[in-house]
Amino acid sequence: MEREGGKNAAVVAVVTEPRFTQRYREYLEKQKLLDRQHRVAKMPDGTVALPVLGEALREQHLRELRNCVAPGSTCIVTQLLDPVPSKKAQSCSPAQRLCLEVSRWVEGRGVTWSAELEADLPRSWQRHGNLLLLSEDCFQAKQWKNLEPELWETVASALGVRRVAKRGRVSPDGTRTPAVTLLLGDHGWVEHVDNGIRYKFDVTQCMFSFGNITEKLRVASLPCAREVLVDLYAGIGYFTLPFLVHAGAAFVHACEWNPHAVVALRTNLEINGVADRCQIHFGDNRKLKLSNIADRVNLGLIPSSEEGWPIACQVLKQAAGGILHIHQNVESFPGKNLQPLGSSEMEKEHWPYPQQIITNQGTNGATGDSRRKTLPAATKPEWQRWAESAETRIATLLRQVHGKPWKTQILHIQPVKSYAPHVDHIVLDLECRPCPLVG
Repeated sequence: MEREGGKNAAVVAVVTEPRFTQRYREYLEKQKLLDRQHRVAKMPDGTVALPVLGEALREQHLRELRNCVAPGSTCIVTQLLDPVPSKKAQSCSPAQRLCLEVSRWVEGRGVTWSAELEADLPRSWQRHGNLLLLSEDCFQAKQWKNLEPELWETVASALGVRRVAKRGRVSPDGTRTPAVTLLLGDHGWVEHVDNGIRYKFDVTQCMFSFGNITEKLRVASLPCAREVLVDLYAGIGYFTLPFLVHAGAAFVHACEWNPHAVVALRTNLEINGVADRCQIHFGDNRKLKLSNIADRVNLGLIPSSEEGWPIACQVLKQAAGGILHIHQNVESFPGKNLQPLGSSEMEKEHWPYPQQIITNQGTNGATGDSRRKTLPAATKPEWQRWAESAETRIATLLRQVHGKPWKTQILHIQPVKSYAPHVDHIVLDLECRPCPLVG
């Protein structure tokens, strides 16, 4: 669960119309889902966002709100990037308590407390049960080194935890191994619960993104009964598990090349009771031997999953096709034109069938996904342009891999989170179907 210091971390919220706010509030309070640390927010379009405890929110709660608590209401999960603390939370924040206790302890050791040391304290962090995970931009001053290891015991006491770890930059080795150092405690294994799914992992070896909760909730509601799915970047099971536990996928092929993530994934499949419906493929997914097997492929790698697009096309069922869920970080700087994929000379040489591309961006597709109501989202022009470029590239790849033209259709563009004012993590739902033979 995200914990805020002087600077608030983003919080999950449920959005609805003002006339339904009181009904939503009463239901969320009864279910112990209402976040009392942050104020209700009014959105630019006039709707109201009620902060909730994201780690406890489940798809069934959203269904009950839509269908039972307030029939006909809009019920959207979003994130408040700059939430306002409630009056109760403002009385003494965790960051203030940390500053008070650490400064007292430092002065008790005969060290002069300074503005430099105070500025070097963390303003935000993650809490995993009794383990506190600090960001890399705190406790960097040289004076702290002389105060270890007792310093970490003081930090733990101030924030009510038993273990403390500090993260560095994610390893560029492709396995996304976090550079996390355990400062207090004997192991880094933690457990987190999202939408009723248990995730166990070692924070010193595996990534866990709190910001993906809205996408995990959306995935959990997709109609995947009797479907075979390939998850090309499974990690510890971020999306593999929602597809199996809630979306009802018949079977998932989970690909992962980080050995520590594979250990966690095996554990998570077992503790959630779905190990018999999943096969783990350890290694580089670009060398995957599977083909002609998937109704749906998840490509949950950012900043880009483009290296996995050829194999995603390979594993789709040749006769029926399927749906790709393509994750991407998209920039939207004012005045900057997006360069279409496949526009370089190298790419033109590698993708030799531009004249064979068949695309269709209508909204009346024939699949269950295209008929169902997905969470509405405001689409930026840059998102649409990237989606169209990706669609064109995928159509070319499908023609190259399967030796015949395919029809593609943009079903949905879903925002997940923002990394900066002009960088957005989005997901493209792309339907891919082989064209019927004419003859």
